[in-house]
Amino acid sequence: MRSLIVEDKAYIRKGLRNLLQLIDKDIEVIGECESVKDAVVVANACKPELIFLDINLTDGNAFDFLEQTENLKFKVIFITAYEEYALKALKIGAVDYLLKPVDIEELKVAIQKVSEMSITVQKQKIEAAKQVWNNESSKLILSLHDSFQVIDLSELMFCETDKGYTTFYCNDGKKYMVSKTLKEFEDPLSKANFIRPHQSFMVNLKFIDRYDKSGTIHLKNGKKIPVSTRKKESFLNTFLSWTKI
Repeated sequence: MRSLIVEDKAYIRKGLRNLLQLIDKDIEVIGECESVKDAVVVANACKPELIFLDINLTDGNAFDFLEQTENLKFKVIFITAYEEYALKALKIGAVDYLLKPVDIEELKVAIQKVSEMSITVQKQKIEAAKQVWNNESSKLILSLHDSFQVIDLSELMFCETDKGYTTFYCNDGKKYMVSKTLKEFEDPLSKANFIRPHQSFMVNLKFIDRYDKSGTIHLKNGKKIPVSTRKKESFLNTFLSWTKI
C-alpha cells in the first residue's frame, strides 16, 4: 500500500517508518508531513491508500485534514498520545489507533484490521469519532466559587494567568476567574486553536486581528497581548500556517 505519515514530531515519523520497513515490505511510505496544510497538498497530489494520521498537528487536527480530503479514497490509522478527548473519540467510534510511542505488535494488528475493512465502513466509524471529538473538545467546564461554568471555546478570546489564578475572557464581555494556573488548561485549549505566545496568556487564533513584528498581538476587541522573545518563532509558525488554511 502507498502510505503517507502525517505526524508533527520527526522522531515519531522516523520510528514509524523504520517499524514499517521491518514488518511489511509491501507498505511503501511515499511521504511525510507535519501539518494539515502540507498533508492536504501531498494527499491530493499522491493519492495514498493508507495514512498514519496524528490527532494533533501543528496547525490543526486530524479531522481538519479529513474534512479537506473527504473526496479521496484512503484508509486511516490514527496516532495519538494518551489524551482524554482523543482516546474517548476514537474508542467510541471504534476507529483503529496507535498510542505513542508506537509498538510494533500493535502496528501489525492495526494494519491487518484496516486492510480487512472497507473504506466506506471506516469513514462511518471516523464520522462517529469526529462527532464525539467535536462535542468533547469544544467546551470547557470551570469550577467557580459557587458554581460550575460551561464555556464555549469558540467564544473564548483569551486567558490570562497571574499568581496562581487564571481569568477567562469571553467574546460577550464576560470573564471568569478560577484558582488554577494556565498550565492546567493548556492541553484542552491547544486542541481548540489556542496558542500560548507568552507565559501569562493563551489566545484564540480566530480572534487575532493582526500581529506587530515588534512582538504584540492585537485582538479584534482592541486588547494587546505580548509575545515573548522565546516563543516568537513558534508563535509565528503556527499563526502564519493557521491563516493560510
